[in-house]
Amino acid sequence: MTAMLVGVVGPSGAGKDTLLAGARAALAAEPRIRWVRRVITRPAEAGGEDHEALDPAAFAARREAGGFALWWEAHGLLYGIPRAIEADLRAGRVVVANLSRGVLAEAAARYPLLVLEVTVPPALRAARLARRGREDAADIAARLAREAPLPPGLRVHTVVNDGTVEAGVACVAAVLRGLLSPAG
Repeated sequence: MTAMLVGVVGPSGAGKDTLLAGARAALAAEPRIRWVRRVITRPAEAGGEDHEALDPAAFAARREAGGFALWWEAHGLLYGIPRAIEADLRAGRVVVANLSRGVLAEAAARYPLLVLEVTVPPALRAARLARRGREDAADIAARLAREAPLPPGLRVHTVVNDGTVEAGVACVAAVLRGLLSPAG
């Protein structure tokens, strides 16, 4: 096994959080995997992923103190990956973190990185976004048009999440288990 940061990326509605939660449950007994809890300037009660909520001033203070291995801004929020991942990587663990495409080049320059890209066909993604009920049709159309390419030269494994949740979770878990093998 090689220490590795697994940066999970994919557009809203692709099912990243669902697949990560399922893979985490499937691999719960595996101590060589570290699941990162992001720090976000969004209230904890706002829903979505389990995260550490900070207000912008507290986030800035932690960032200035060197508390984040990676950080970025997206959709009016600040996101951070705690510096503690570096100890996990030094210990040889696979570190799984939900990242932004915009921070992947920096992550690859600093850490051994595998990008786990979760994708879904546009029509299915639009239906999922509509079911969530957080955006109107115009906002969904704008979100679908806002595709950002991955930076070139990265090691990427793509999971097309267009089947059952169980099938998608099995794919993500298989990728992570593969990293735990000696040839990982």
